[in-house]
Amino acid sequence: MTARRDTSSAEGVRRGTQRHVPVLLPQVLHALAPRDGEAYVDGTFGAGGYSCAILTAAPGARVLAIDRDPSALAAGRAMVDAFPGHLTLVEGRFGELDRVAAEQGFAHADGVVLDVGVSSMQLDDPARGFSFQADGPLDMRMSGTGPTAADIVNTAEEELLADIFYHLGEERSARGIARAIVRRRQEKPFERTADLAALAARVLGREKIAGRHAATRTFQALRIYVNDELGELAQALAAAERILAPGGRLVVVAFHSLEDGLVKHFLKERASAEPRGSRHLPVDIGHGRAASFRFVNQRPVSPTAEEIVSNPRARSAKLRAAIRTEAPAWPDDSGDLAVPRL
Repeated sequence: MTARRDTSSAEGVRRGTQRHVPVLLPQVLHALAPRDGEAYVDGTFGAGGYSCAILTAAPGARVLAIDRDPSALAAGRAMVDAFPGHLTLVEGRFGELDRVAAEQGFAHADGVVLDVGVSSMQLDDPARGFSFQADGPLDMRMSGTGPTAADIVNTAEEELLADIFYHLGEERSARGIARAIVRRRQEKPFERTADLAALAARVLGREKIAGRHAATRTFQALRIYVNDELGELAQALAAAERILAPGGRLVVVAFHSLEDGLVKHFLKERASAEPRGSRHLPVDIGHGRAASFRFVNQRPVSPTAEEIVSNPRARSAKLRAAIRTEAPAWPDDSGDLAVPRL
């Protein structure tokens, strides 16, 4: 018997989440098309905006929400209480969403939604060390475990630092920034975000580039490296393919070209009758696979001008969506999805 929902509590949670409206929310709901009685996986719970919207649109649905950030889990307990029997919140990596789902009794999903990258709560908390907008410890760990950004900056070889900034941040002055870091850390290690941001600005010769802080690409690259974000995304896409039932929908919101390119490559491969292969994994003629996805939108969906005005962080967001076919899942090639090898 499904637990009775406290409607007043659910309404309070819904009003609370409206203070943080996730990017492209109406477009995500349109692509996901949630319905009562179905099961959904929100692989990146964050502040719970997508999970709350799904359960508001389809009160009889079930949502499994996953997040690797303990602070997001703690903040989300009130939402779990507001949707008893309908929302399950679990600590974990979205790259393992199929394993987590199986452990929580979600053998198959009718939809998977992924909001890739750093959350607004993480960016807005100086103590997390994700942003150069306010000084804080140079941390950047989503899960709070493993090496920090400061550990990487203070110990990595100059060549590795340059590769991180170039491949994961698309920073043209990667070698100059890496060289300056190695030279400076011999005198004093990096501990604060403002310190690293100031160095990047000095190397680039100005604080703003094309309207953005000069350290934007450097910080993006470090954050992606510290949290293995591209590797996690590649694994999550393959896991979603395995868990989605025929007719189930995969909806992904990405915020920069590396993420979006990876999602585009994955879906383009899976929506083709034959694999395209790559220099790492050539195609065996005669061993083609049936398409495991079909596109909902051939071109990515972008935010409206009105949304960008109200939330400037949405400006680079792109939504891609696809529907799972009845074909078997392809062999897991997440290690070959154009993730830079550093």
